[in-house]
Amino acid sequence: MSKKQEQVLCIDRKTLPASWVTQRTVLSMDFPTFAATCTKAKCSFVRRGIAEEDRQKKQIIPYILLQTADGGMTAAYNRQGNEKRLHDLWSIGIGGHINPEDSAIGTDSFESILKKGMQRELDEELARRVAGDPIEFIGIISEDITPVGSVHMGAVFLIRTQDPEGYLPGDELRSFTWHATQKLSQLNLELWSELSLELINSLNPTL
Repeated sequence: MSKKQEQVLCIDRKTLPASWVTQRTVLSMDFPTFAATCTKAKCSFVRRGIAEEDRQKKQIIPYILLQTADGGMTAAYNRQGNEKRLHDLWSIGIGGHINPEDSAIGTDSFESILKKGMQRELDEELARRVAGDPIEFIGIISEDITPVGSVHMGAVFLIRTQDPEGYLPGDELRSFTWHATQKLSQLNLELWSELSLELINSLNPTL
């Protein structure tokens, strides 16, 4: 199946809270609040070729960050995947679209679909990861500044690990390396990564 034919999880912008879809959105929140709001707003699977051109829809993307347990180091990689508009930018987020396969029985809740999609993305992008590390939802990011951002919303998850060497990147994560969190701004970061750092800093202002 071509990328344009792929079915992706979307929510109509008009059914989401206005504070979620501003020009530059960085909001910390708990997962039950996020899931309940998205469930009320109602989501559907839309052909990606259509969704990518429709600013009235927000494609929901799990965006997973990897940090050391003390928050001092963050994993980053150079973008070389399917999204050519992001090529040669650095990213600290692992993730991708939610597809119908993440809702195997067709009646799964939004919470279940998102978590399945998030786990699938981790399995696809990482050749090895530490199974016992907790995955924490920390909030959402969204922006209408770039063509990519205007049709996507990021559900940001954070993995804090005591064993960074336990994470081995797959082929898509080019130049995957651990960087001092405070020096990430020296990289040519994609905007979503900048927003995610802002989100983390709002939770941990001393880092």
